[in-house]
Amino acid sequence: MEEHSIFHRMISHLRSTCKYYTGYPKDLGPSRVIHFTSEREFVHILHQGYPVVVAFTIRGNLTKHLDRVLEEAAAEFYPHVKFMRVECPKYPGFCLTRQRKEYPFIEIFHSPEQASTRERGADPNITKYAVKVLPFNYDLSAYGFREYFKRQGIRSSDPK
Repeated sequence: MEEHSIFHRMISHLRSTCKYYTGYPKDLGPSRVIHFTSEREFVHILHQGYPVVVAFTIRGNLTKHLDRVLEEAAAEFYPHVKFMRVECPKYPGFCLTRQRKEYPFIEIFHSPEQASTRERGADPNITKYAVKVLPFNYDLSAYGFREYFKRQGIRSSDPK
C-alpha cells in the first residue's frame, strides 16, 4: 500500500471541505432542487415557511450552467431555502403568470401571509395568501445567492 505524502493528504482534505470552487467536481450528494409538477405542490412548499428560489427555464444547452449553480446553491442552503426549477414548455400557464419573455430568469418567493381582505361573494372555503416576490438580479453563483439573501434580509442559515 502506497503512503500518501503530507501535501497529497492536505490537498484532498482541502477539496473535501472547501466551500468555494477549487476546480474539482464537488460531491453535492442527492439533488436538492425540486422539479415543479403543479401549483398545488408549489403552494404546499411555500406554506412550509422557507423562501423558495424558482428558476423559470427552457431546457437546452444554455441552461446547463444554471442547473449546476442551482444544484450547488441548493446543497449549500438546504434546508433553510428551497430551490425549484420550472420547465416553462411543460407548464406554460405558471410561467405566463410571471409576465416575463426572457428565459431563464429567477424569482424568490417568501413570507406567505394570509390576505386580510375578503372579497364579496367569494367562496368562504378558499383562503387567499399574499407572497413577496423578488426578482434575482445578482451574480449567478452560490456566493451571489448568499449576498442577495443578506441584502434582502432573508434568513438562509442557522443563526450563530
